[in-house]
Parts: sequence; structure tokens; C-alpha cells
Amino acid sequence: MTMQPLPYVEVNPKQKARAAVIWLHGLGDSGNGFAPIVPDLKIPEALAVRFIFPHAPLRPVTINNGMKMRAWYDIISMDFNNRADSQGVKESATLVQQLIETEIANGIPANKIVLAGFSQGGVIALHLGTRIEHTLAGLMSLSSYMSEPEKLTNEAHHANKNTPIFVGHGQQDDVVPMFMGHSASQVLSANHYQVEWHEYQMQHNVCMQELNDISSWLQKVLQ
Repeated sequence: MTMQPLPYVEVNPKQKARAAVIWLHGLGDSGNGFAPIVPDLKIPEALAVRFIFPHAPLRPVTINNGMKMRAWYDIISMDFNNRADSQGVKESATLVQQLIETEIANGIPANKIVLAGFSQGGVIALHLGTRIEHTLAGLMSLSSYMSEPEKLTNEAHHANKNTPIFVGHGQQDDVVPMFMGHSASQVLSANHYQVEWHEYQMQHNVCMQELNDISSWLQKVLQ
């Protein structure tokens, strides 16, 4: 895979941005998938938040008969312990870190940047957010899980040990069962991260109650 900068969709505030949310989509989706939810979040204009929705690279995905689609990493099997291709996770984390570095270079402080992700995107958000040297405003993982949780203790960087982490999951999720998200939350807690667990009556998606909770949380961490 070539390490070209990630293209993205952006939703900008009316005034100059003073904070940013980088939101990573799930398998087979694109940055266009979540961009329409920004109005539903009802973020006050005074916070001047810029939303960035990157498109994952196109790659063959083994469980989908090698079909090329937007994916942050390959999925070789649905086995719970080996679902994420670790090399792909690391490559995508590097690409997403470039987006963070660009925002910082453009004048957004690291502590005003939230890194968020749904499903595959949440895997990248948790992997990068716990290892990056910048202290971010918050991390968010939705309907997701953790790649190689056993490595977190040795690989974690202290920069985000006190950073708020929002972990949300659907109780009826049959794509990423809720125990996988809950396990990620427990691993984070065991490593002394500041994690909040939220569960909802939904499947592998987002619901209005979750969006309301995300809105409140974003306003808190970006104020």
C-alpha cells in the first residue's frame, strides 16, 4: 500500500476553526458516510469545531472474497482474537497521524483534537490514540474493539493517560459483538485510561441517544 495522504470530507464551522474532530468510518464505507450527522450533533458554533472524515485506502479484504473496498486493514477471519491485520492497523495509524500533524501545523492545538472511529475506524482510533505522543482532547470508539490488546501495556504512551475516552456499543450488534467493545473498555481501564462505557439498544450502527451522548461529551472535552 502506498502511503499517500488520506483524502477526506470536511465540515467546517462558520468561523475559523479552533478545534477538530477526526472521525474514521467502518469497513466498506467512506468519509461521506458519517459527514451528514454533523448537524444532528448540534455542536455550538462558538466552539468552532471542524469535522474531518477521511476515506480509508482501497484494499482487498479477505473475508469479502478479496474484493477491493475502503478498509483501514484487512480482515482475514472473523475470529475474535485475530480479526484485525496488525500491519494494516499500523499503516493506517501512521496515515491518520499525518492528519493530526497537519491540523496541529494549521494552528489547532493537539488538546483541541478528538480522534473518533466507528467499527474498523474505532480500532485505529484506539490504537493510535493510546500510542501517540500528543495529548489529545478525547478518543472515541463506537461499535468497535481493540487490536492486539495484550500489547497495550508495553506500547502505550503516557500522553493520553488522562484523556477522556468514550466507548459506545449496541447490545444487539451481530457484526462486532458487544463483549468485544466491553473488553476493549476493560483493557483501557486496567491500563489506567479515563474511559466511559456506554451501551445502547441498537445493532451495528449509531442511534439518536448515542448521538446525543456524543454531542454532550464532545462539548465537554472541547470547551
